[in-house]
This record gives sequence, C-alpha cells and structure tokens, in this order.
Amino acid sequence: MQSLKNEDLPKNPRERSNIFSALCFWYTIPTFMKGRKVTLGVNDLFRVLKEHKAESLGNKLCTSWQKELKTYEKNASLLRVLFGVFGQYFVLLGVVLLFLEALLTVQPIFLMELISSFSHSSPKSNGMAYAYAGGVILGSALKVILMNPYSFAVTHLGLKIRVGVSSMVYRKSLRLTKTELGEISTGHIMNLVSNDLGRMDTFLQFTHYLWLAPLQTLMVTYFMYQAIGIAAVFGMTFMLLFIPFQMYLGNKISELRLKTALRTDKRLRIMTEIIAGIQVIKMYAWELPFEKLVAHARHKEVNAIRHVAFAKCLLYSFNRFLTPVSIFLSLVGFVLLGRFLTAEVAFLITAYYNVVRTNMTVYFSLGMTTTSETLVSIQRVQTFLLSGEVEGPGEKVVSNRAEEVTQEASEKLLETPMPIGTPEKTQHHSEDRVSISELTAKWITSGSPDYTLNGVNLQVPAGTLLTIVGHTGSGKSSLIQAILGELRAESGEIEVTGSISYAAQEPWLFSGTVRENILFGQPMDRRRYDLVVRKCALERDFELLPLKDKTILADRGASLSGGQKARISLARSVYRDASIYLLDDPLSAVDSNVARRLFEDCLRGYLRDKIVILVTNQLQFLQLADQIVIMEKGRVKAVGTYESLHKSGVDFGSVLVDPVDHNEPTDMIASMTDQRRSSVKSVLSNAESCPADLQEEQVINLERQHVDRNGLGVYIDYFRAGGGFLSFSVIMSFFVCSQGLASLGDYFLAPWVSRNEIMVAHNDTTYSKDANIEEHAAYIFMLITVLSIIVTIKRSFLFFNLAMKASTQLHNSMFRGISRASMYFFNTNPAGGILNRFSKDMGQVDEMLPSIMMTVIQEFLLITGNIMVISFVNPLFLIPALAFGIVIYYLRSFYLKTSRDVKRLEASTRSPVYSHLAASLNGLTTIRAFGAGSILEAEFDSYQDMHSSASYMFISTSRAFAYWMDTFCVLYIVIVTLAFFIFPPSSAADVGLAITQAMGLTSTVQWAVRQSTELENTMISVERVIDYEEIEPEGALEAPTDEKPPEPWPEHGKIEFDDLSLRYKPYEKTESVLKSLSFVIKPKEKVGIVGRTGAGKSSLINALFRLSYTDGSVLIDDKDTSGIGLHDLRSKISIIPQEPVLFSGTLRHNLDPFDEYSDEKLWCALEEVELKDVVSSVATGLETKITEGGSNFSVGQRQLVCLARAILRDNRILVMDEATANVDPQTDALIQATIRNKFRECTVITVAHRLHTIMDSDRVLVMDAGRVVEFATPFELLTAEDTNVFHDLVKQTGQATYDALLKISQRAFENCEKPSLRLPS
Repeated sequence: MQSLKNEDLPKNPRERSNIFSALCFWYTIPTFMKGRKVTLGVNDLFRVLKEHKAESLGNKLCTSWQKELKTYEKNASLLRVLFGVFGQYFVLLGVVLLFLEALLTVQPIFLMELISSFSHSSPKSNGMAYAYAGGVILGSALKVILMNPYSFAVTHLGLKIRVGVSSMVYRKSLRLTKTELGEISTGHIMNLVSNDLGRMDTFLQFTHYLWLAPLQTLMVTYFMYQAIGIAAVFGMTFMLLFIPFQMYLGNKISELRLKTALRTDKRLRIMTEIIAGIQVIKMYAWELPFEKLVAHARHKEVNAIRHVAFAKCLLYSFNRFLTPVSIFLSLVGFVLLGRFLTAEVAFLITAYYNVVRTNMTVYFSLGMTTTSETLVSIQRVQTFLLSGEVEGPGEKVVSNRAEEVTQEASEKLLETPMPIGTPEKTQHHSEDRVSISELTAKWITSGSPDYTLNGVNLQVPAGTLLTIVGHTGSGKSSLIQAILGELRAESGEIEVTGSISYAAQEPWLFSGTVRENILFGQPMDRRRYDLVVRKCALERDFELLPLKDKTILADRGASLSGGQKARISLARSVYRDASIYLLDDPLSAVDSNVARRLFEDCLRGYLRDKIVILVTNQLQFLQLADQIVIMEKGRVKAVGTYESLHKSGVDFGSVLVDPVDHNEPTDMIASMTDQRRSSVKSVLSNAESCPADLQEEQVINLERQHVDRNGLGVYIDYFRAGGGFLSFSVIMSFFVCSQGLASLGDYFLAPWVSRNEIMVAHNDTTYSKDANIEEHAAYIFMLITVLSIIVTIKRSFLFFNLAMKASTQLHNSMFRGISRASMYFFNTNPAGGILNRFSKDMGQVDEMLPSIMMTVIQEFLLITGNIMVISFVNPLFLIPALAFGIVIYYLRSFYLKTSRDVKRLEASTRSPVYSHLAASLNGLTTIRAFGAGSILEAEFDSYQDMHSSASYMFISTSRAFAYWMDTFCVLYIVIVTLAFFIFPPSSAADVGLAITQAMGLTSTVQWAVRQSTELENTMISVERVIDYEEIEPEGALEAPTDEKPPEPWPEHGKIEFDDLSLRYKPYEKTESVLKSLSFVIKPKEKVGIVGRTGAGKSSLINALFRLSYTDGSVLIDDKDTSGIGLHDLRSKISIIPQEPVLFSGTLRHNLDPFDEYSDEKLWCALEEVELKDVVSSVATGLETKITEGGSNFSVGQRQLVCLARAILRDNRILVMDEATANVDPQTDALIQATIRNKFRECTVITVAHRLHTIMDSDRVLVMDAGRVVEFATPFELLTAEDTNVFHDLVKQTGQATYDALLKISQRAFENCEKPSLRLPS
C-alpha cells in the first residue's frame, strides 16, 4: 500500500500562476532553486492537478468507451473515443500552430528586403532597413513565445491520454476472464502499460505537422515562384518526391514496430518466468540453457529493432541532406536558365527552404513514424479492451456478490463494506445456499473436446461444512472457480444465495502490512480481528515478526514461510463477514497439528453456522465433515456423509486411501492462471515494501544506485560494448566530415554571389564570357552536395550498427549478471524492479538512446558549423557566441541537476504503477471474490497520480529550460542583425549568410542542449543495466580443472554437516538461521526432516545447494563442497522442489534443457512416473507445448515432471523439499513408491509436513529454531523416554493416527538390519 498519498503533497504552484507566469514557465523556478541545493525526493513533488487526476480521466474515457461499445459493438474504435474526449483541445492547438507557422513563412521576405537594402544603399540612411531588421527579429521572438507553450500543451495532452488509457487498461484487466488472461499473458499487459502507453506523452508532438507541413510547403513554393520562377519547382519537387518514400518508411516502421513489440513480449515473458523460478533454475544448474534461450529471444528481438533502426537511419539522413540538395537544385536551375544569381535571391531561397526544412523533413517524418507507431499501440490497447470479461452479477450464473468487480466501468466508488456484527447477520443463514444443476464447463472453449466439469449436480444448504476430495486433475479447484464465476458455465446453472469469501490454493499477498493483507479493505473491528488471528493460529507468528501485524511484507510475501502465507490468506477470508466460504485447500502448507487446530477451531468452530466448501486431501478430517463430495474426471462421483458413503460401497480406497494419509491440496488448473500468475510472480513490486519513511527512502535508493558513477565512464562502457575506441573514432570522423561538407556548402554561396554582386556594381557586361566560371561554381556546389549525401547516409548506418552491437552486448551481460547473482539479490530486489531494467531500461537503450545520441552529436556539430560560418563573416561575432555559450553551459548544469532528480522521481514513481498492476493480475480471483476491485482501482489511480505529479514536473522544467535557451538565441540574432548597422559588411551576401545561420540556431541550440540532458538522463538506463552486470556473483559455476571433483563423484552419497551455520544476508553480524549444525547422513540412508514452521528445514536445503551464506562446512563423500564449482555441486544433487516449476516451451526442454538424453530415456522417465500415457495421447508427444507457469498441467502432474527430471539425472543424492505437499494421496503414493524403487541405492533427504511420508525413513532429523534437537529412527523417537519433540508432533495428529504411524515406524525399524543410534546434536 502507498505510504505517501498525493493529497499529502503541497499544492501545485501552477494552479495559482497567472497567464504570464504560465507562458514563461516562471512557476518552475522554485523547483530549480530547490533542486540546485538538495536532492529532490518524493516529498518535493506537488499535488496532482485536477485535470490530471487518474480517477476522473479514467471515468471519462470508460464512459465514452461504454457508449462506443453499445453503438459499434465489436467495431468499437479507441481512436474515435480519444478524439471524442480530447479532440476539441487538440484542434485548438492546431489552430495556434497554424498562426505561428504563417508568421514564420513571412519572415524570409523581411530578410530579403534587409539584404537588398545593404546591397543598394547605405543602411543608415535607409529607415526601412531598421524596420526589416525588426521584422526578422520579431518573427524569431514570436516563434519562441508561442512555440514552447504549444509544445508543452501537446505533451501535456499526451500525458492526460496516457493516464486515462492506463486507467482503462487496469479496470479492464480486473474484469478479464482467466482464459483470456491465459492467452494474453501478464507480460503483454505489462508491455501495453509500460511501452505502448509510455509513448503517448510524445506522440502528439508532431501529428499536426502531417497536414500543416504540406500546406506550408505549397505557400512557400508560391512565394519562391514569385521570386525565381520555374527554378523554385525544381528543388521543391525533389523534396516532395521524397514524401511518398517517407510515408512508405513510416508504414514499414509501424509494421516492424509491431513485430518488435511481439518479440519484446516474448522475451519479457521468458524473463518473468526465469525471475519467478530462479531458485529452481539455480538448484537444477540450468543457468546456461536459459541464457541461450534468452539470447535466442533477444537475437530475434534485436533483428527486428535493427530493421526499425535502419529505416530510421534513412529518415534521419533525408533530414540532413534534403534541404541542401533542394537549395542546390533551385539555385543551379536558376543559373542554368540564364538568370543572374544575387545575394537577395540566394538567401531568400535558403531562408525559405530553412522554414520548410524543419517542418517537412524533420517534423513531418517524425509525425509519420510516431503517429504510425502510436496507431499500432492504440490498436493493441483496443484489441485488449475488446477481449472477454467475466460475467457480471446480473448475468444469470453468478451469485449476488454485491461488491463484484464487474460493475459498470463508469462507476468508480470505493465500496463501503457492511459493518461487522449488524443485526441482520444471523437472519440470512436459513436462506443461504449453493445450488448447482447439470453444470458443464471447460477452461479452453475452442479446440478442446474434454470438459473440465461435466454434469455436476450439488446442493449445499446453510450451515454445511462440505469437503471436496479427488485425484489430481479431477476438477476440485475448477468447481470452486465455477461457483466464483471465474469458470463460465456452458450449460446448467449455479445459484448462489449469500455473500462469498474465498481463500486461494496458492496464497496471494500484496506489498503492504500483514494487517492490510488480512483486512483487505474491510473496516477494522478489533474484537473480531483478534479472534480471527487466534482462530487462524497466527499469534505466535505475529510475536516472531519484527513489527507484529504491522510488519510490511516483501514482494509476494517472500519473507514468510508457505504455512504463514496460507494462514494469512485464510485469515483474510475468515475476517470477511460472508455467508459462504470457499476454501481451496488452505491446510496443505501447514503442519499436521496446526492443520487440526485450524480445522477444529476455525472451520468447525468459528464458521460453524456458515456454508464452508473445503477442497482438501487431508483425509483424516473427512469424518468431521457434514458432507463429502468425491470428484473424478470432472464429475461428481459420490456425495454424502462419511458414514453413508462408507456404507454405500463407494470405493474409498481409490480416493480416500488410509485416514493416516493426511494433508493436501491440488488441482487441475491451479486455477488456470493463479498458477500462471504465481509464475509471473509479478512483474512486480514496489520498490520493496518497508515502513512508511523507509519505503520512500528505499525507492530512492533503488533508483539512485551508483548515481555518483563517473559520467564519462558510462559512455566509455557503452562504446566499448559497441565495438571499442576504433569504431567510435571512425564514426566520429564521418560525423565531422558530414558537417564539414554541409557548412562548406552554406559558405560557398557567399563568395559565389559576392562575385556576381561586384560585377553588377561595376556594370560588368562580360557575363557571357564568365558563363564557364558560373558553371564551374555550380559543379563545385554539386560535388559538395553529392559528397554530403554519401557521407551522411554512411555515418547514420555505421552509428546505428554500433548502437545495436552495444545494446546486444549490454543485455547479455546484464542477464549473465543476474543469473549469476546470489538468492539474496532476488530476495532483496523485487521482481518488478529487476523486470523494469529488462523492459523499460532496455527499451530505452534499444530504441531511444541511439536516436538521442545521434541527434546530440549532429546538432552540436551543426551549431559549431553555424558559428564558424558566422565568424568567417565577422570574427567579432565569436565574442557574443562565446559569452552566450558560457551562460548556456551554466544554465545547462543548473538545469541538469534538477532534471536528473525529476527524471529519477518520474522513474521511481512509475515502478509502483507497474508493480500494482502485476500484483493485481497475480491475485485476480481473490480480488474479484472479495469485490475489492474498486479499492484497488483507487489505489492504482493514486499511484498514477503520484507518477503524474512527477511527469508534469518533468515536462514543465524541461520546457522552461527550452524557453530560456531560445530567448538567448533570439538575443544572439538581435546582436548579429544590428551589428551590421554598426560594422557595415563588405558585401550584402555576408548579411544573408550570417543572419540565416544565426536564425538556424534558434531551435537548434535549445534542442541540442535539451537532448544532451535527455542523453544524460537516458544514459541512466545504461548505468542501471551496467549495475546489474556488476552484481557480485555467488561463486564460480565450474571449478578449475585440477580442482574439479571426479566424474563419478559422489559415489556413495555420504553427507556431513560440520559446525554449519547459515544466514540469508552477506553481513557476518546477521543472525544465523541455522546454528552450528553437526551431523552425518550415511550413504544410501533415507532421512526425513521435520519441524514446526520456521524451524529451518528448507534452510538446510539452502545450505546443501550453497544458495545462502554459510560458516562451517558441508562435506559430500568427504569432499568440502565450498571448494568446488556451483554447477559441479548442484548438478550432482537431484531436487524435487516444494513448488513444482515448469517453464513455457516444450515438455522435452523442461525435462532435458541440455539435450543430454535420448528420446528413449525421456519416455522411460515419463513411464516411471505414469505420465507416458498422458503425453503419448497428445499428437505432439515430447514436443507438447507447456504454457506459462505450466498451467496446462495439474499441480500433481507438474510434480511428477519434476520427479521425472530427478530420475533422468540418476544422481546419488535426492532432496525432496515438501514435494508432496500439493498433490493428492495417489500421486503422493506413486512418488513414494517410485523413490523407493528408483532411488534405493541413493541418499534421500525428505522435508515433509505429512508425517506418514517419513515414518519408514531410516532416520528422522527433528529441527527447532535452527538447531537439530533429535536425530534417530522414527520408532526410537516415538518410544524413547528422553525424546519428546517428535513424539509430541505425532501425538497431535490424534490417537488413531499416532497408533498407525507407530506401527509403520516399528515395521521399518524391525526390517532394518542395523538400527541406528540416536545422535543428539
């Protein structure tokens, strides 16, 4: 939850500024002054303006979109909606721009008259010359006064569109069906908000030039025709002929942009999965195949980006040479037609082409590319907005969930939940019920003949505790999803009377306090809250947390154990005062004694008068349920009480095994996308959650890493990645040559027309004799122009090639950096922060940086060229140029300090927007079940408002800086123009040359300086990417050849822990989680590890795999594992992890990413785990596609795939980390039997909650608070007088279970030839 609200910020000074202050941007001065003294933080932002509020903008657009949908249905157009809401203001801006450009079109006429007055008479005696000079200066001044506010207004409009459409996308995402979300993917939605909508701020900047530039071109052509006749058409025709080519390139860029976006989506999807499953990847030692996978996706993406870059290359090249070539054609044509070239004509034509140049060749082409790219983005968003939604409460099937999120998009009110304990509370019990009749439904509606649920009939009256049991994939979770309305019924009916509460199979926690996670928008009722905490067995956990229930959870609750997460999720469900509680296996992740307490105190006690529908495989509780539903292959196989089912001869053996077999969840779809989203684990997170002021501090720290890095060093690193110093030197020489030829072309005009001027002055009539000289001059001019074209195109291609190389190298290095990083890095850096670097930062490096850097280099060279040409006319002009240069330099450094801070604030306030979106997608079912959509919409809008505050500050400060830069340029034009009245020129050509060059500086200087600051800001992305290259790696993957363990190691599988302590942080003073453990596991021994939640069971596994920081040593076959490579170690230990992780791709790639095994071995492994029939029934076999997160496999099937991986590895050591906690008893039995058979000769370590799974182990290691408290055979631990921890754990399961487990342990003990002795730690 957000620690600093927008309402807490001071009022925006823009609200109280007058028209003059607004036009001159004076209201930004306090920000600049403060930014100069201190580093700006979130508290220095201003309150969002009313017109920027995400809530009102979202409401406006959503209302218009609903009307559009009613009118046009599937043909609804988002573009039409945007124009309807923002069109009037956009048109008004077009009118302002038209007025401004009309003024600029007249300016060259004043210049021509001024040149003429210098060539014909003394300007001092000609009062009109001063008037013409005034006209030239006034035109430049009005351009500054109007153009900057116009540019600001257009960007401002883009900001409002982005905010409004982002709100629409978020609201839509909360209403997506799970099937649609599965097809669209979280990565795609994140990409829509981050990249597609991220461009909205700037796309409108050049759109008006699409109609204005051609119109202005026609006017200029007419004026030039009046001056030089048909020769005007030569140059202008050449310029206009390139417009179709530019349009073609614009369309091409649009197509390529779409292809790039799709490839970026794919890369981000892979990255999302990798970051979510990084621990599993490390334990499997799979970093290298995933590096190849990412490199391949990246290679395809860069190929698409390269094509876009080369198309942009051509456009940028045209911008540089189109004007010189057009001037050349018009002037040479004028001469070849036998006309006499004078200074007035030459510089009038030059000035006219300069007016058209920027608009026609720069803004028009930018308008083409940005508009076409934006239309693609709008189309992508529109396609998303038209995708399927969950049915609203009024649409037949779903309950009367009053707070259901599927309200009209235009509604945007925070719900006011009903106060707890209202008098009506008990009156509705008799009416509450769940009725299901002939329900048929399936997740994949097209192309799949199999129904997930088929012909389900069920009646659940008030006050019933109903348990649903069944094999993995039988449809248990799907039935819960159908009641929630998440799985749409194809036929049949679901009638729900009463309000619903829900606990998901995989607990969903968001960044916020534990209390916020439990209340979830409900009002605080202290008595009820304390009671729920007690009933959900959370009091002890709260005592252990640093700030009790006010402790802020890390991303996805990463700092909590699985059991704690499950109980907080259950507490959230129970705290809500509902009539019906849908609990999707909340007992699977907790200890057996805690499970019993939760069942008896909470489900049977606290919720005794409610309808409770519990999915479970903790079969010891079935006798206490009012009703049992047995499911098989999507059908209800049997319904009744435990006794009635037992008497009716239902085959309990196949489903209910032995009541001793307790504990479990499962389910086929794992709610189709709950699992998917857990893999996505979210593209998120706020800059890690922590207490209020710490949260803000941490956000800034995250965004400010290595701010003090030497600025030049980042550039050196970038160019080194692009090919090194030699490549850079060659490219720079091409840039210098290109500008040198352009300036030479400009300067060449002056002596050419000056000679003609002298001939006219002396009444020289030998023009015909000098025709050859005139032609000679024309040919020199042509040679300069042609060389300029060749060099310009070559330098553009060379530069973009370097940029693509750098981009590829930086990405690969960054990925290598994070894949080699320790788990501490992933635990302390939210997934969203890491993904932000792979998405937003990498996007900046790929697409924005090359264009900006090229612009900076060529614009600064252009300014240098202009000033050199002016100083050739009169060296004294260098003095004001240097003076203004110094002022601008200091103004830039003054601006840059603030700009960097504001840019960082913009980036750091953007992260929570993405985090919140991804977290919401991760918990979509829970959000909808709790009707919390409107609360989360308000939260999302609040994050957007914070981002809008920072964005508005950024565009205000940058535009203010541009305005002040332009003001100095106008002063320079004033000095140059008026100086000719003080120091008369040797020829009128000098006047034209100097003034046209000075006028060219107006927008160029501010653009170049602003782009240079933008370059520095964009280089922050390079810096952030390089930061990840330099993360301290966790250790060498491979040991040196002489230190490598022998190939067959470990031959025996003996494991010795010698005084081992483990901590999760690298700092030595950090408290150890494991404390001085010393014990030995013998070769081929089967050892179970048990202990309460938080005892250190999983930490022991971490120590074995070297995932954390250890003191002491772990020896395997007497070899110290700290001295060997991580891959050497991890590849020799097989693991079946707690959460089965599959990655999108083929089944073959999931089993064998290194391509080490033959098809025969893969099929054998699948046969061992009884998946061969399932896989072979699909036509694609081993090439079967696995969707994101493995969501097309049930949880049990995923666990079996993990077992197949272990079988393929055939290692001497196998670790099972609570691997059967999420499967039904049959799958559990299959896994246990497979392990007994296939791993008979191996050392097996099993971390378990289900005590029956480890009762036949050779020995059991009992842990508590990071220490070994007992270590002996299960039978010894149950019977010896001096052991009580394990004995108590087993006793808490009940007397019958205790007796059964004792028998199992006794049988195992008697079968063992050499009973082990108890070894106290």
